Amino acid sequence: MSVALGNRFQGGKAFGLLKARQERRLAEINREFLCDQKYSDEENLVEKLAAFKEKYMEFDLNNEGEIDLMSLKRMMEKLGVPKTHLEMKKMISEVTGGVSDTISYRDFVNMMLGKRSAVLKLVMMFEGKAESSPKPVGPPPERDIASLP
Repeated sequence: MSVALGNRFQGGKAFGLLKARQERRLAEINREFLCDQKYSDEENLVEKLAAFKEKYMEFDLNNEGEIDLMSLKRMMEKLGVPKTHLEMKKMISEVTGGVSDTISYRDFVNMMLGKRSAVLKLVMMFEGKAESSPKPVGPPPERDIASLP
């Protein structure tokens, strides 16, 4: 796997170093949330932050520490809820308060831990539930007329 970095593609060792640096940066932000009194009564905060970090890193395509419009587009498609360009811009604005075109990790965690129900938060929360219920395969079972509603 290679990652576009400026005008060059980085792969192998350079990609590993980028990911390691990003992981350290996000872990530092997680420590800030763990020390923040505002979140001291949050249940399973350590586990939640670890899950948020993993999910964020999966969709931060350029390893810049921010999810841009294209990364959000990929995330929504992968989660099975594709959105229009305008819907995604609105989602980013909702998460960042309209001050940025990208979602920083800090914004992402604030959204996930916050009380407001942003569209992106709802999609992320239901992602796990959607994956756990397998879709039936093959033809539907035969039913008789009495079993119909």
